[in-house]
Amino acid sequence: MRRCPITYEEIPDNEIYSSDGLRLIDPKLSHLEILPLSASEQREEALRRAGKMSIQGLQLKLSAILKVKEGRFEIVDCGGKYLLKPQSLLYPELPENEDLTMRLAKIVGINVPLHGLLWAKDETLTYFIKRFDRKGHKKIALEDFAQLSGHSRDTKYNSSMENVAKVIKEHATFAQVEMVELFRRTLFSFLVGNEDMHLKNFSLITQPGKVTLSPAYDFLNSTLAMANAKEELALPIRGRKANISRKDLIEYFGMERLGLSQKSIDRVLGGFKNAMEIWPNIIENSFLSEQSKSGYLGIVRQRTERLGLPAELLAKQIA
Repeated sequence: MRRCPITYEEIPDNEIYSSDGLRLIDPKLSHLEILPLSASEQREEALRRAGKMSIQGLQLKLSAILKVKEGRFEIVDCGGKYLLKPQSLLYPELPENEDLTMRLAKIVGINVPLHGLLWAKDETLTYFIKRFDRKGHKKIALEDFAQLSGHSRDTKYNSSMENVAKVIKEHATFAQVEMVELFRRTLFSFLVGNEDMHLKNFSLITQPGKVTLSPAYDFLNSTLAMANAKEELALPIRGRKANISRKDLIEYFGMERLGLSQKSIDRVLGGFKNAMEIWPNIIENSFLSEQSKSGYLGIVRQRTERLGLPAELLAKQIA
């Protein structure tokens, strides 16, 4: 029995995607063709189009639209509703890693866009995510924190989590609500080894009547991907990027800098405790290799213990 790379549910061996997975992408989507480009061809295509579309982070990206009637994704120069990320030459299993990390984020209550994995013609998996800064043919106002704080792509690491909070306080409509969400995302990133949350991976989105944190994106267990990562956060808390403790994250950052009440802190931590009862099964059902599944769970378990959360929540072993 195989699994659907969009929903992780079991499907018959003769199927590629589940009907539930197809309907998540579009209610009218009845079938979906395999991507006609191999991972290497997707990377070549991304490089060829680099002048028309920026390349960011660890992965090359392609813009795509969905042709519902034809049941296929089509790569485009502009106006794409989806981003596709093929396998990387430098880091193993990035699509599988990002899809799993975003899935774990959703379970803990973080707003994430529609996303999943697609099969390519060489039997590799490509990560897809639906753009949230488009409504029809119109762009929704979206500014990342590098733009909002006067930084560039080259200086996106030259800041701190305290300054991220400051940007929210200055620009968000209901800043205290967003502080709770920032706290949740910061704890999540620490727990799953996401050490690449720089200024361009935070954004504010303008919606009718309010400015809020955008849906989450670029969540990745970079500690697992890079194997020898020495830092635990991209932006320091209290001047530190490594050896982060419960006191740093909860007492200092959550209470002192974000001004959260004990009740708000407990509510967020309670959400993590509930999610962690589910996480091991999701990791086990992911498309990571068995070795990577074990490594992923090991990182989460070690970070959980450092935060003083019940270790038995992650007691499940992955073979």
